[in-house]
This record gives sequence, structure tokens and C-alpha cells, in this order.
Amino acid sequence: MATDYDAPRRDEVEADGADSLEELKARRTDAQSGAVDVDEAEVAESFELPGADLADEELTVKVLPMQADEFRCSKCFLVHHRSQLAYEKNGELVCKECAA
Repeated sequence: MATDYDAPRRDEVEADGADSLEELKARRTDAQSGAVDVDEAEVAESFELPGADLADEELTVKVLPMQADEFRCSKCFLVHHRSQLAYEKNGELVCKECAA
């Protein structure tokens, strides 16, 4: 059956005729669920992810000084290899990403 989507829509109540107030209340209570709203943040805290407990772990990172073939970009302050150098202006080095 073809449907005319441009035609004004009628509500289900209008199509069925006048429903009694008791029927409408019964439909409303049937549609409602008995489940209680649950706080998502509270539920998320109870989940344990594998390897997520890092409370007693000491994280150490070995920091290397800047090498001779590296430079620090004066715009983003990241250390890049010399092949990433776009230009130097007034002693300030700029990487290709910041120059773009």
C-alpha cells in the first residue's frame, strides 16, 4: 500500500475514535517499566578492568637529553628530528606541522 508522506498525520487516538480516560491510563501504566533509574557513574565504578589497578605501581620513564640531530619547535615545544624542520626565523625553529 502506498503512503502519502506529505499528507497531514493523524494521531492514533483520532484514528481509533474517542478512547475513554480509563483506557488511556491503562495504556500509560502498561508502557511504563518497573525498573528504577540507575546512576551510570555508580555502575561504572563497580566494573574492574583487567590491568587497571595501578595503585601500587611505580611508573618510571627514562628521559633522554635532546640529541644533536633534534630540535625543539618554538610553536608547539615538541622535540622533532631535524628532517621535520620547516624553517628558522630569528633563531626560532619551526616544525613542518606548525608551519602548515
